[in-house]
Amino acid sequence: MPTSPRNTLLEMFQRLRSVYGPQHWWPADTATEVVVGAILTQNTAWTNVERAIANLAAAGLLNWADLHRVSPRRLAELIRPSGTYRVKAARLKAFVDCLWRDHRGSLKDLLDGDLEAARSRLLSIHGVGPETADAILLYAGCRPSFVVDAYTRRVLRRHRLIGPAAGYEAVRQLFHRSIPPDAAAYNEFHALLVTVGKKHCRARALCAGCPLADMPHDAES
Repeated sequence: MPTSPRNTLLEMFQRLRSVYGPQHWWPADTATEVVVGAILTQNTAWTNVERAIANLAAAGLLNWADLHRVSPRRLAELIRPSGTYRVKAARLKAFVDCLWRDHRGSLKDLLDGDLEAARSRLLSIHGVGPETADAILLYAGCRPSFVVDAYTRRVLRRHRLIGPAAGYEAVRQLFHRSIPPDAAAYNEFHALLVTVGKKHCRARALCAGCPLADMPHDAES
């Protein structure tokens, strides 16, 4: 009898966790830093984001009040290492403006309440797409909203859990149906999928030594 998607996902989780151990994600010290990182990491490597965040920290701007006051031009210069820095400065400013305009400067107020309502509020902000919204909910708000990134899609596609045309929400709901809502579990699973994606499930698969290598998969897809 074929294994159900739920059982396959749970086996993946258990295997990856037993081999890699706790991942301690997101790599940030505060919720503010998580949000800034989630916006800046769009279409760039994390090492570039780290440089931009270090610039903001050195300028004393990793807090909502000062991010609200800083000029878009100054902000853009500080985050230049993240790439497309003017676009990202505008997106970060849009987030901060929404926070102050609609939520009294409170991230908790923005992220609290019904999960899907909070997600819709995030998605209404200029420059915040589904992956960014879910990263903010999960890693800054400790809300159980699974993050679907390129690594996740590649691992699931190669293991025949999704098709090549599967949309973002379909993949997200696959996790939500298969794993009871738990922010800590979603956090750990997403981080583990990123780890195996970087180590083995690359654009060109390196299956030797992968914890998932003996599970049915298509290395070339």
